[in-house]
Amino acid sequence: MKIAFPLLLVLALFLFPDGLCKSLAARPSIVNIGSIIRLNSTIGGVSAVAIQAALEDINSDPTILNGTTLKVEMRDTNCDDGFLGMVQALQFMETDVIAIIGPQCSTIAHIISFVAKELRVPLLSFASDATLSSIQFPFFVRTVPSDLYQMAAVAAVVDYYQWKLVTAIYLDDDYGRNGIAALDDALTARRCKISYKVGFPANAKRSELLNLLVTVGNMESRVIIVHTREQGFQLFSLANRLNMMGNGYVWIATDWLSSYLDANSSVPADIIYGMQGVLTLRAHIPNSKMKSNLISKWSSLSKKYNHSDLRINAYGFYVYDSVWTVARALDAFFDDGGTISFSNDSRLHDETGGTLHLEAMSIFDMGNKMLHKIRNVNFTGESGQVQFDPQGELIHPAYDIINVIGNGMRTIGFWSNYTSLLSTVRPEDQYSKPPNTSLANQRLYDVIWPGQTAQKPRGWVFPSNAKELKIGVPNRFSFKEFVTKDNVTGSMKGYCIDVFTQALALLPYPVTYKFVPFGSGTENPQYDQLVQMVVDNEFDGAIGDIAITMNRTKAADFTQPFIETGLVILAPVKKHITNSWAFLQPFTLEMWCVTGLFFLIVGVVIWILEHRINDEFRGSPRQQIITIFWFSFSTLFFAHRENTMSTLGRGVLIIWLFVVLIIQSSYTASLTSILTVQQLDTSIRGLEDLKSSDYPIGFQVGSFAEEYMVKELNISRLRLKALGSPEEYAENLKLGPKKGGVMAIVDERPYVELFLSSYCKIAVAGSDFTSRGWGFAFPRDSPLQVDLSTAILALSENGELQRIHDKWLKTGECTADNTEMLDSNQLRLESFWGLFLICGVACVIALLIYFGIMLRRFLRHEPPESAVSEPGSSKSRRSLKKFFSFVDDREPPKKKRSLSLSRSSMPTTPMSNLHALDIERPVRSVRNGSVTDIEN
Repeated sequence: MKIAFPLLLVLALFLFPDGLCKSLAARPSIVNIGSIIRLNSTIGGVSAVAIQAALEDINSDPTILNGTTLKVEMRDTNCDDGFLGMVQALQFMETDVIAIIGPQCSTIAHIISFVAKELRVPLLSFASDATLSSIQFPFFVRTVPSDLYQMAAVAAVVDYYQWKLVTAIYLDDDYGRNGIAALDDALTARRCKISYKVGFPANAKRSELLNLLVTVGNMESRVIIVHTREQGFQLFSLANRLNMMGNGYVWIATDWLSSYLDANSSVPADIIYGMQGVLTLRAHIPNSKMKSNLISKWSSLSKKYNHSDLRINAYGFYVYDSVWTVARALDAFFDDGGTISFSNDSRLHDETGGTLHLEAMSIFDMGNKMLHKIRNVNFTGESGQVQFDPQGELIHPAYDIINVIGNGMRTIGFWSNYTSLLSTVRPEDQYSKPPNTSLANQRLYDVIWPGQTAQKPRGWVFPSNAKELKIGVPNRFSFKEFVTKDNVTGSMKGYCIDVFTQALALLPYPVTYKFVPFGSGTENPQYDQLVQMVVDNEFDGAIGDIAITMNRTKAADFTQPFIETGLVILAPVKKHITNSWAFLQPFTLEMWCVTGLFFLIVGVVIWILEHRINDEFRGSPRQQIITIFWFSFSTLFFAHRENTMSTLGRGVLIIWLFVVLIIQSSYTASLTSILTVQQLDTSIRGLEDLKSSDYPIGFQVGSFAEEYMVKELNISRLRLKALGSPEEYAENLKLGPKKGGVMAIVDERPYVELFLSSYCKIAVAGSDFTSRGWGFAFPRDSPLQVDLSTAILALSENGELQRIHDKWLKTGECTADNTEMLDSNQLRLESFWGLFLICGVACVIALLIYFGIMLRRFLRHEPPESAVSEPGSSKSRRSLKKFFSFVDDREPPKKKRSLSLSRSSMPTTPMSNLHALDIERPVRSVRNGSVTDIEN
């Protein structure tokens, strides 16, 4: 057997030369790691126990390290004294270790990170300082959540409760300053900000802390964030004595508070009593069997390693997993052929006579490989999933939101970087679902705030030593009911002033202010300039009839609108007819007269054309006059009962009935419109007509309507005309666009309603084409804006806002008809002259044709003149009389007649004359009743 083993070894070396050499050479019996912690602190004491507990479990686990024992070299360091702590840390770096657990202090971590980078020793730190990054310090590995995430959680809480200003108190070192810088960035991202921040040294005296708290108490913000270490307990104690832990205050402590309270089983009652209602954060540790096992054996472990007064906290779990991270990485390091060896750096040496022993510091030759294995670990530990993202941070950082109440703490919710939202659902239950980032899903359980109240604090008060606020108020020239300066008293008055003062009266704190008029009072001021003065801090706020526009909200904050408004179009309007003669309104007097005249003319023309051949148009003179009137006006309803027999009469009647149809339809439409809605005198019916026209448009001086029409509606600025008063409105609308006025005016509805209460023949065309409101302007993140918005809503709900409106802006129907500026929009003769012309021409042509035919017949059948000489005038009158008598004769129905005349006794007569005798002459003999007239 003694001979066989060497033979087997030689055979193995021959077959597997590389793998066997690596396996034998890379696994030493003992591997040393280092630890730099502050043992006399809560986190340091818990970390010391957690490191020893992890080493016990690792060294007793045969599945890890394959027989290699992991040992730790632990060094106590002073975090309060930066120089001493740095020297202690540098002395420790003389020890040959493959990794270092710690330090917990940001100041020491910065120094050691530089050294670890040069010596290639991975540094697994639980310092949360966000400025410690793997980019600057590649061998720095953070094994706890960064303060970037913790401050994001704090900002989420501030934003959830709608606070905008906070005060920050911090420990004046790298940990405190860098943490508050991260908080400032997180708050800014949520449109909140730190209004005041103050730091204090670790060895601050009681008097210094008192002065600090007095200063904080005089600030307007009542949301106070404390980012310190255990010095914060003294701060809370002093704040309680100054009555700063009562109603109205909000205290939020970072995870230093929960770490202390979790680890210390016996916290003095006076400390707990002084922190009632405080909110704090704790790094979230998911529930698991491994977590429970560690908690169950912690008591015995803490006694074994001389920290029996400490319980495990979140840092204990992270430190425990940090040691396991080194062990798993070391195991993978060995499996990959890694070897542990150190070499000296010729650059590290003391100067002549030096005693720092820099040459004792050794470089870990395969430190880069070890670092790579550490960054690639992936296992489930006591703290949860241990895995690093590309930036070197732990994945899925999360925090518990805790409320200190009674003798302990109560979890009211969670924050997770997975959704960046607050929730009552545990973070580990969210990871299996797609992230829901809707703010509407945020929720926390109820909180008991300082002062033992469940009502959410407002978060700010008006400082008792605050300066008098300068409130800019527009000094208007027109529509002074809204806001203006009283020339007698010099004070500001109006609807907007009353709304502001009534809202201030509802605030639970006094506000000192003075109104500063803006504008000369001879014309309306420019409201964009007023808002810009608020942005530039020339005014502390601005009140008045200030429209809330998109551009203005980009620069300033506005309160809840206290009146709804929008742009509308003003255009001339006819007077609304309400009397019993409204049915005459559709036509002008001229139109009525001409229409009635044409009824008579057409009746007479039809009578003339039908009289000789139609018995219905014959009779006594009285009957014929009645027939003319009846036939004429009955055509209005197409109800005439007389038949027309002549071709000319039928032609005239057809044309006239068409004219009547048009007139009747127009009258009906116009009357219907008159009795239902008002009629605009211009062609403007809405926004599209306004844009398509080229006529001038009016707007109020200082109104945002000018820029809106130019930029949003693309209306040329050359078309716009500035108007400064209601009188100018009325005058320009009276003149109209063709006489130097405007076709319409674009203005906000409150002004329009006030204007229309005095000017009757103007109305709104179309509907509102913007939806806006008036509000009060304040600088960004002004808490007064939030409280005034709440007060305005209260005024609206209790009816006070309506009462103020009725006091200043009570408008009714227009009573004084003082705007006889516009012609009535009636149907004029000019609209129908073409129809009347056609009808008139048809009548004239028909009469000319008729009388031409009658004249021709008359001349053919008139008997020869007698030989008796007569004067010329008498002869003409006699001929005319005969002609009219001939026209008036009744023409019988045409039929053949036989004459009993002897051929021998009658002279030879042409056929045409015979026809005349048979047809024409008997007509006269019939009418005269004597046949002898023919013979005579």
